[in-house]
Amino acid sequence: MSTASADVGDAGDGASSAATAPAGRRIPPASSMPWVRNLRRFVGTGAGLGSEALMELETKRILLEIFKERQRKSAEAGSIPSFYKKKPEDGSISNRVQRLAKYRFLKKQSELLLNADDLDAMWVCLRENCVIDDATGAEKMNYEDFCHIATVCTEQIGQKCKRFFSPSNFMKFEKDDSGRIAILPFYLYVMRTVSLTQARIDMSELDEDSDGFLQPHEMEAYIRGLIPNLAQLRDMPSAFVQMYCRIAARKFFFFCDPHRRGKACIKKVLLSNCLQELMELHQESEEEVTDTEQAENWFSLTSAQRICDMFLALDKDTNGTLSKQELKEYADGTLTEIFVERVFDEHVRRSKVGGGNSREMDFESFLDFVLALENKDTPEGLTYLFRCLDLNGRGFLTTADIHTLFRDVHQKWIEGGNYELCIEDVRDEIWDMVKPADPLRIALADLLSCKQGGTIASMLIDVRGFWAHDNRENLLQEEEEQVEEA
Repeated sequence: MSTASADVGDAGDGASSAATAPAGRRIPPASSMPWVRNLRRFVGTGAGLGSEALMELETKRILLEIFKERQRKSAEAGSIPSFYKKKPEDGSISNRVQRLAKYRFLKKQSELLLNADDLDAMWVCLRENCVIDDATGAEKMNYEDFCHIATVCTEQIGQKCKRFFSPSNFMKFEKDDSGRIAILPFYLYVMRTVSLTQARIDMSELDEDSDGFLQPHEMEAYIRGLIPNLAQLRDMPSAFVQMYCRIAARKFFFFCDPHRRGKACIKKVLLSNCLQELMELHQESEEEVTDTEQAENWFSLTSAQRICDMFLALDKDTNGTLSKQELKEYADGTLTEIFVERVFDEHVRRSKVGGGNSREMDFESFLDFVLALENKDTPEGLTYLFRCLDLNGRGFLTTADIHTLFRDVHQKWIEGGNYELCIEDVRDEIWDMVKPADPLRIALADLLSCKQGGTIASMLIDVRGFWAHDNRENLLQEEEEQVEEA
C-alpha cells in the first residue's frame, strides 16, 4: 500500500518535472535539426514534387531573379531624371535669379567676341604676314605663317582671338600644292562666326522664357533692333517700321516653323538662308543695288512696300482681310478657282466674327500664300502647295487629281486664245517629269526628289506658269540673247 503510493508519488514527481522541463531548457531552432535540413534540401531540389509544384517553384525562382535585377539597375541608375520643370512665375525669386544669371552669362559671352576694331587689326596682321602667290596673285599663308599670325594677333588683340587659330580651323580650308590657304576665306570665316555668335546672343536676350525659341513678337523686336545697322533700311519711315517687322518676321516663321507652332528655334534661324538674306542689306548700299535685286530680296524695303500695296489693292472692301473672290484677282487673275478654294480650305482659319463657314484670309495668311508662290522650289513652299493639290487629303495625287486640277488651267488657256490642248497629254508629261516611285500615284517626296516640283505645281495652279513651261525653249533663247547683248 505504502509502496504503491510511493510509486504513484514518484510518477507524479516525474510528470511534474517533465512538464516544467521546457521552461528551463531552450529548444534548438528548426534549422539546426538534421531532419529539417534534409527535408528542406530535398524540397529545394524538386525531387519528388509533382509537375505543378515544380512549375510554381521555377516561377518563384524566375520572379526572384527579375526582382533582384531590377533592384540592381535601380541602384545603379539612381533617381529618375525629371523631363519637365515648371517655369518660375514672373516676379518670383527664382525668376529674378534666372534672369540675372542669363544676363551675366550673355554679357560674358559678348565680352569674348571680337569687335570691329579687333577684326580690322586681325585683317592688318593677316595681310602683313602673308605671301603673294605668283600664279594667281592671291594672298596666302602656310601653317608656320598661320602660327606666327596667331602669336601677333594674341599680343595685339588678346586671348579672345586665339580660338580661331587652331590647327582644326586651318585644316577646314582648301590648300594649294604648297599647303597654303588664302587669307580672305579665313577672315570671312572669322567675321561670319562673330556675326552669328552676336546674333545668337541678341536673340537669347529677347527669348523671355529661355526655351531656345522665339515667338513672333520677339522676332519682330530682333528685326527692329537691326534696322538702324542695315544700310538699305536706315531711311525707312517710322510709320512703316512695325509693318516691315511683321512682314520680315513672317518669312523666318514660314521656313523655320514648318509645323506652325508659333515659335521658331533660334538655332534653326541662325542656320537658315533667311538671316543671310537679311544681312545682305547691311553689306551693300542702296545706290549699288538695282530695283530688280531689291524686289527679289524679301527683306528689302521695296519688296515690303510691294507686298503691302498688293494686299491693299486686293482688299476691295477695306476690311483688313481677303475673301475668295478678292484673292482670285491675285497675279492678274491667272490662278485657277479650284486652287484658291483649296488654299482657303487648307491654310485659312474660320472667321470668329461672321460665324458659320465664312472664311477670310488675314495678312499673316496672305504672307504665307505669297511666300509659297514665290518659293515653289523649296521644300517649305512645295509642302504648302502640295496640301492644296491633294484634293482628298490622302497624301498623294492620282491621275484623276491631275485631270481635275488642270481642267481649270485648260479653260483659262483656251479663253486666252491659245491653241487646243489635250489634257491627257499634259498629264502624261507630268508623270514623265516626276517619275514617281509608285507608277499610280505622286507623293510629296516624288515632287521633291524630281527637282521639278515647283514647275509642276505652277502648271497645275496658274495658267501663266503653264505658258512659261510651254514656251520654255523660247524664253531660254531670249535670256541667252539678252546676256550676249549685255
